[in-house]
Amino acid sequence: MRSYLRFLIFRGECSAALLHAIPPVRRYQSGTLPRYLDTPTIEKIVDSCGAETPVQIRDRAIILLLARLGLRAGDICHLRLSDIDWNRGYIQVSGKSKRLDRLPLPQDAGDAVLAYLEQARPTVGEDRLFLRTLAPFTPFKSSAEICGIVSRVYNRAGITGLPTGSHLFRHSLATRMLQSGAGLESIGTILRHRSPATTAIYAKVNVPMLEKIAQSWPGEVSC
Repeated sequence: MRSYLRFLIFRGECSAALLHAIPPVRRYQSGTLPRYLDTPTIEKIVDSCGAETPVQIRDRAIILLLARLGLRAGDICHLRLSDIDWNRGYIQVSGKSKRLDRLPLPQDAGDAVLAYLEQARPTVGEDRLFLRTLAPFTPFKSSAEICGIVSRVYNRAGITGLPTGSHLFRHSLATRMLQSGAGLESIGTILRHRSPATTAIYAKVNVPMLEKIAQSWPGEVSC
């Protein structure tokens, strides 16, 4: 628009002062909208996990922790049995900064983890919560293996065209919280963001809120 106004000013068809009515737009690193899944799609993914085989039971617990708490793939890899306080109903996560945070453990996610421990987890002397289902039943080595689980669950649910990373659940949780009326500070607490600027990107997906503050176009007034 500024380029077009400069063209009109050059041709003498527009007042030069009008150019100042449209300020330049800065390009931000977080200029794109975060992708997210709606609630029906999330529940479809959860339901597709099943609960018949050890792999399905384990994957269901992992997907629910990703969807309900917005955990990172690395968080899932490093979770330990000792990180879960069943009596108080919380889970302890260290995250990228190695700072310990306590998050409330939702009922369905807790039930899924308990089902994994009772029905599917190998009986080995290992404190890591999630293990491979084949001997020697070692822990996951990296977050890439969690992304592989997410990709497999997508295929089982018949969902295509989505990124295979676990961050899509994280973005979806933040978006649902925002649309339900939660403040950015609350969202940042759940996602364990150290900077408010990191959480601010989710304000862009709240279209009803943006419509309330967006000014209407001034109209078809000749320049």
